[in-house]
Amino acid sequence: MSGPAFPGATSVSVLEVYGGRAPDGLAGGAPHLHTVSAEAYVVIGGRGRLQTVDGTGFAEHPLEPGSLVWFEPGVIHRVVNDGGDLEVRVVMQNAGLPEAGDAVMTFPDDVLADPERYRAAATLPGADRSDEERLAAALARRDLAVEGFLALFGVDAVDAGHLDDGHLDPARLARLHDRAVALVAPRAPEWRARWQAGALAAALETGRRLDALEAGRDPGLADARVAASPAADAFGMCGRLRTYRTDPAVRTDLAEETHA
Repeated sequence: MSGPAFPGATSVSVLEVYGGRAPDGLAGGAPHLHTVSAEAYVVIGGRGRLQTVDGTGFAEHPLEPGSLVWFEPGVIHRVVNDGGDLEVRVVMQNAGLPEAGDAVMTFPDDVLADPERYRAAATLPGADRSDEERLAAALARRDLAVEGFLALFGVDAVDAGHLDDGHLDPARLARLHDRAVALVAPRAPEWRARWQAGALAAALETGRRLDALEAGRDPGLADARVAASPAADAFGMCGRLRTYRTDPAVRTDLAEETHA
């Protein structure tokens, strides 16, 4: 039996944003977008910027301790680590979907057009490799995504300090969106099953409880339990991650764990 659903059927992770500099001279993460899930950042320490591209164009959002910024699926986002010590708490919608691959990095178009090349470029070495090897691969992946990100503006690394709406090429952005859809569409049935077991089930459970309360019935208060998730460290798209798995397949009922 799985434990209680995490609040809102979301997920939470600790993010230490990469400090190594990309070819354009900016430190930080790999630009990418999500196709289904919204995301939020709560800044805990350090300073930086969130560069975004959406239907209204390019923007930069300052990040400092206490900042909260969130964005919908489809927004291309890149975290820039200005001070080298940017730390963020990340809240992701649809726990289980982002972990199952709901992200497309802004690799150059020839890589996005070939699912096998995209998969090879996106995949990092396994845990059997050293941290140094895994970090080097994560930064190389980041640099490739930055190359494709800059191409949306028709600039190279030398000109990257002058990004603005005037340089953004709508045709290239539309093509990237088409490539993203083509890459993830085959996974939609699997993601639907995860959504039904996670976020949809949580929303329906809220409705069931409201129905009971409106009828003057106990919605099941005595059945409430506590759950927890172990932490796991990883190299993510934006930095070093400490993740907490909260989707129904892995969360643990503490009562069951205590009495096992």
